Amino acid sequence: MVKIRLARHGAKKRPYYHIVVANSESPRDGRFLEQVGIYDPTRPDEELRLDLERVDYWISVGAAPSTRVKRLINVRRRLPEAVEAAPAPAPAPEAPAEAAPAEGAEA
Repeated sequence: MVKIRLARHGAKKRPYYHIVVANSESPRDGRFLEQVGIYDPTRPDEELRLDLERVDYWISVGAAPSTRVKRLINVRRRLPEAVEAAPAPAPAPEAPAEAAPAEGAEA
């Protein structure tokens, strides 16, 4: 069976994960078929990188995401909607430029 799961990288007490498609019999950090994303739990969810097209492909051919990866997929799918739904800030009106006094001119 093929699974979409996390492979741990990074230093001790500083985890960093690759989201990989792997055979369920392979070790956690071992051989994988394809890397589809990167997840750093110490950073905000906006910095989650995930190739949703490839994830959808693997799910369509029978790959099962782990529970954590399911949550990350849902978070990633919601992020673009939140960014698009936010109103764009209004541009600041330009102030007319004031004439600078000429040098050497005394009144």
